[in-house]
Amino acid sequence: MKNYFPTNMERRFKANVSPIGTTQLHLRNPYIIAWWSAAFPGFGHLLLSKYLRGYALFIWEIVVNSMAHINLSIIYSFTGKLDMAKEVLEPRWMLMYLPVYFFAIWDSYRTTVDMNKVFILAEREDAKFPSFNITATEINYLDKRRPLMAVVWSLFTPGLGQLYIHRVLTGVFTMIFVIIFIYKSQVLVAIYYLFIGELALSTQVLDPHWFLFLPSHIGFGIYDSYINTVENNKLFESEQRKFLVEQYQHYQVRIRSR
Repeated sequence: MKNYFPTNMERRFKANVSPIGTTQLHLRNPYIIAWWSAAFPGFGHLLLSKYLRGYALFIWEIVVNSMAHINLSIIYSFTGKLDMAKEVLEPRWMLMYLPVYFFAIWDSYRTTVDMNKVFILAEREDAKFPSFNITATEINYLDKRRPLMAVVWSLFTPGLGQLYIHRVLTGVFTMIFVIIFIYKSQVLVAIYYLFIGELALSTQVLDPHWFLFLPSHIGFGIYDSYINTVENNKLFESEQRKFLVEQYQHYQVRIRSR
């Protein structure tokens, strides 16, 4: 069978299989995407495969949060030290932080609503797309994978779950920053002291500002890898069903197209 290459006859595609990953349209809950943007600006856009916008907002969050001392203020607030929470904030950076933070939430919600509409139109058009891609640097193809394995590998190291399902850009980006957060927060050193019973040293070496980035980062790695594994499996089944109907269905045997 000849390979299929998209032409200008198609208006919308449900997916694209490239050497750096499988990008696809599917229905998403706008409120969940907006929540991830609120947890960490950029995450909502990365879930939508809006990589450039997501990376820009992600880096903005780290830089401006660090300069405004927002994480330290949050920690002081949680521990009841409200006066210190006010003192540590840098107002010049704080006022710069707020507009972009709210933009990330609003834009991710708006984009999700629009992309859901585009998915419905693409599903209706049901245009063909390449399901196999091989280049000199990488091979990518549609296949079924286990969502649980994506979660397990993301728990070990955020980013491995994405590499498991061939979301290379998100996987590499997530792994780079989890290394930075772990190194800067010294969380592994704190865990070491905790294991040997040195509780005072454990809390002393931990950098709370960088440590506060980790929970959202780990949670995103798990959620993104799980959801995209499930959706990739659905895409594989849809593409295989269409192929079998077109190539092998005869009038004696009816294969359900949906």
